[in-house]
Amino acid sequence: MSTATTTVLKTEARLFTREPGALFWVMVSPTVLLVILGLIPSFREASDDLGGRRVIDLYVPVSVLFAVIMSGLQAMPPVLAGYRERGILRRMSTTPVRPASLLTAQLVLHGVAALVSAVLVITVGRLGFGVRLPQNLPGHALALLLAVACGLALGAAVCAVSRTQKIATAVGSVVFFPTMFTAGVWVPVQAMPDTLQGIVEFTPFGAASQALDAATSGAGTAWAALGVMALWAVVLTATAARWFRWE
Repeated sequence: MSTATTTVLKTEARLFTREPGALFWVMVSPTVLLVILGLIPSFREASDDLGGRRVIDLYVPVSVLFAVIMSGLQAMPPVLAGYRERGILRRMSTTPVRPASLLTAQLVLHGVAALVSAVLVITVGRLGFGVRLPQNLPGHALALLLAVACGLALGAAVCAVSRTQKIATAVGSVVFFPTMFTAGVWVPVQAMPDTLQGIVEFTPFGAASQALDAATSGAGTAWAALGVMALWAVVLTATAARWFRWE
């Protein structure tokens, strides 16, 4: 990472920490969601329909994905679109600090925020509700990194097709609810009917839910799901790069 990008990253990190709303929704709300669900007694009881697992066991990966979705779709696009709308990216193009440095800083910052939130969710799940730690750590780490890549690429694509900050917020909100559904926020993917589950698992966050759950439960590495996520990350990144404009 160049010195210019590092400097921009430090500046953007300071600005990010001054946004309590973004900090709450990205880094705190996923854990709050998990705690609320964990306080429901029936969610802490083993279910034969879930192979002897508890509902709260399924919601740890879901809460991790919730953090990724919030970071990629709700936090990042309005910031980048706002910079472009106010002409900040255009002005940066005339300085030694290129606009790409700002874009890189935003991707790194929101990616790290999502990962920190994921670690917090996993820790609270383990300490508060006895959810076991991922049994396949390499598979879990790979699934999490691909999920973050998909989330950030989707957010960049939303920003690419949005001319203003308001449009970015609106488009992000429209995309937000389907991704929440496919990630299993309302109904865990593993509890969906087989036909719906088969469809959802071809979406980026449906595949991510499957891969994270497989790595957590020790069922092995869900290579097909990882492949779906990698394909989505490539397609969304290419889309964002094709349509993104600095001004």
